[in-house]
Amino acid sequence: MTGYVLAIDQGTTSSRAIVFDDSFRVVGVGQQEFEQILPRSGWVEHDPEAIWRSVVETVKTALADASLSPRDIAGIGITNQRETTLIWDRDSGQPIHNAIVWQDRRTADICRTLMEDGAEETISERTGLVIDPYFAGTKIAWMLDNVSGARAKAEAGKLAFGTVDTFLLWRLTGGRVHATDATNASRTMLFDTARNEWDDELLRLLNVPRAILPEVRDCAADFGTTEASLFGEGIRICGIAGDQHAATLGNACFRPGMMKSTYGTGCFAVLNTGTERVRSANRLLSTIAYRLDGQTTYALEGSIFIAGAAVQWLRDGLKIVEKASDTGPMATRADEGQDVYLVPAFTGLGAPWWDAEARGAIYGLTRNTGPNEIARAALEAVCFQTADLLSAMRRDWKGASDTVLRVDGGMVASDWTMQRLADILDAPVDRPTVLETTALGAAWLAGRHCGAWPDMDGFSARWRLERRFEPAMGAVERGAKLKGWSQAVRRTLTETVAG
Repeated sequence: MTGYVLAIDQGTTSSRAIVFDDSFRVVGVGQQEFEQILPRSGWVEHDPEAIWRSVVETVKTALADASLSPRDIAGIGITNQRETTLIWDRDSGQPIHNAIVWQDRRTADICRTLMEDGAEETISERTGLVIDPYFAGTKIAWMLDNVSGARAKAEAGKLAFGTVDTFLLWRLTGGRVHATDATNASRTMLFDTARNEWDDELLRLLNVPRAILPEVRDCAADFGTTEASLFGEGIRICGIAGDQHAATLGNACFRPGMMKSTYGTGCFAVLNTGTERVRSANRLLSTIAYRLDGQTTYALEGSIFIAGAAVQWLRDGLKIVEKASDTGPMATRADEGQDVYLVPAFTGLGAPWWDAEARGAIYGLTRNTGPNEIARAALEAVCFQTADLLSAMRRDWKGASDTVLRVDGGMVASDWTMQRLADILDAPVDRPTVLETTALGAAWLAGRHCGAWPDMDGFSARWRLERRFEPAMGAVERGAKLKGWSQAVRRTLTETVAG
């Protein structure tokens, strides 16, 4: 059997397809950005057809880049931006509305009503989540109530819901497979993660018809075969996981106490808690890390909505940098005497605050503040937010006490940012040799399932460290910076959360 595996990595700002060989080396890549649709403040949408076209084209590009044909690929693994919600017509396959992106905050009123109705404990106990617009459930409810005729069609079984993985799977298989995996299901606010099934009471609370839901499978499973007309001949689809779960796998965080943090558009820290489903007392998420061979592994997760997106804002909004890689050198030139803090609550604040109404702010500006200081503040904001998450994890679970952080994502290429992260966390930060860990995790699921790649132990043994960043900042300086950050966040929170 061939050892080549293809990963589809469908992200928030671009779609990528990556071909790996059986040494986990990248041998072919295709990437394509697509438009971010911003209908009004706090709303974020994607064109489902643009997502679909970008995936098909990047797969073709990756195969050509690797000089391979579909018959050379042992299997496909899919990883995706989580919580982004689509509903489509089962007969035509056409979406009824643009995809509502995970960052979107339009359902804040629905969430507020759920809270007022006393649903928080039920939802938290069964799903491990907090009530927030971030998750897919309220997005489904909004779409059914705001697209003409949608609710009647849904109740008649004529519509299908899916996160991006499910939509792609449906299209790739010519509408033959309507399924998802346990990790994506766990992000809907509709899935009981202890019983591993859709929950009727949660469906009633959010007024979501069961008829639109996909089947839930293990992360490594038979998900069908691509239509031969798409790429020349069919390719098996053997793995699916949400992007942060795939990154956890790609970083080989298989043992309880291991932790990874991905720095992409947002930042997501995931701490493996093994078979223990830890209930957070600090507003973290208790989520499914992955499910293999019917065995569920759980995790604590902290979600930061804005990480790399703050750097994109510097580039595209303020236009003070030409490219993202400029920010590290600018941070080194920043005036150390200025304490400038950027709280990037552009679409609200995630864990551990969960303030949907908060909006971004910059504190500590002086007449001498310039682009260098603002660039440093944007990078430091990621470090401070990660520190908030790690602190909460340590309070929630004793297994997080001596965690070494494994990192991935576009921002980790910056040595300055990774060193500042280690300094602020007062903990080692490990950067792997293979930075494409999200795609690698999806590829490993597919390779493992089809027998082309090693099992968990074999994969772990071949994980390689590129560089470890050790903390070098003094305790007094670290404490002062964290105190300043805490004050900035408190000033940014809305009265309801801050009070």
